[in-house]
Amino acid sequence: MSEKDVSGDIVWHDHSVDRRSREQRLGQLGCVVWFTGLSGCGKSTIANELDVMLAREGRATILLDGDNVRHGLCAPPSKLQPEHGAEFAERFGLGFGAVDREENIRRIGSVAALMASAGLITLTAFVSPYQRDRDRVRKIVSDSGRPEDFVEVFVDTPLEVCEARDPKGLYKKARAGEIANFTGISDPYEPPPKPEIRLDGGAGRSAGELAGQVRQWLSDRGVLG
Repeated sequence: MSEKDVSGDIVWHDHSVDRRSREQRLGQLGCVVWFTGLSGCGKSTIANELDVMLAREGRATILLDGDNVRHGLCAPPSKLQPEHGAEFAERFGLGFGAVDREENIRRIGSVAALMASAGLITLTAFVSPYQRDRDRVRKIVSDSGRPEDFVEVFVDTPLEVCEARDPKGLYKKARAGEIANFTGISDPYEPPPKPEIRLDGGAGRSAGELAGQVRQWLSDRGVLG
């Protein structure tokens, strides 16, 4: 049977326990809070602060972080090959080229949408440099729930500030030509034109203060019940 014939047999199954009942039980609305920005802008730190803040309030959350996801769901070929072999690793492993980044974000978006449909406040922290890819995730999340379920948070930190921080030494390697297609140096970052939330990451405010801004936004819009 061809792939086209097989795809025609894939149908969506509605479950007996629906999203509304899950959200009512949790006392919150599921959503995807998508932090985006340059490497070193502070998005992972802010997302983690928000996760801690919400957990202390008894909220049901999950945090998807760029490096952590690369250990499993979006692992590179080098991590897959020892367990699965070269052919599998080459086909399903993800590098850091444009197409691989596109698939990386697609996979994460699909998983995040499933988590939101379970009523979880799903926090993600990924550079996700291309507007097209972020728009596609917005559509994935919206199509599986509500248009307002996707909350784009732009951590707007100047490149020079990110490069000065350089917690992993990546900018230094990129400047030395050791890392190809590095966002902000040899590859573009496309800032969101109309994010739901813009955080000024270069103004000297703490990660906790910036996380508080996001929490207040969620509260104002009824996400927290």
